[in-house]
Amino acid sequence: MISSLLKRLSQPEDTTPLADGDARLALTALLVRLARTDGDYAPAEIDRIDRILAACYAMSPFEAARLRGEAEGLEAEAPDTVRFTRAIKEAVAYEDRLAVIEAAWSVVLADGERADQENALMRMVANLLGVSDIDSHLARQRAEDG
Repeated sequence: MISSLLKRLSQPEDTTPLADGDARLALTALLVRLARTDGDYAPAEIDRIDRILAACYAMSPFEAARLRGEAEGLEAEAPDTVRFTRAIKEAVAYEDRLAVIEAAWSVVLADGERADQENALMRMVANLLGVSDIDSHLARQRAEDG
């Protein structure tokens, strides 16, 4: 699955929507990319990703950790964030992209710090996913509150 998804992400002309499994993997890899942005892939961020996956996809902790592990490999090999987010934008409805942004903010905030690199990547990701600055701000507030 990873090699086929990498191939699709590497081909800018491919506009076919992602299959559900590929979309899950791409979304998880995006969360991993955000968590790794500040150079400190903290245990709190890893735990938050696993809990998000378990809740969103009704997975056991083992299944969530396995998906995250696959996503870590994909993220390390994936092309730039622009292609990554484009594939997600095409596969996910706006309301669900809002949930993605809220989950992403939750991961960024999990270690108790907001690094400049994380803030910059979050602004870029929200924009590339077609989520307005206002909606991203509201999603961050919900992540902080909850």
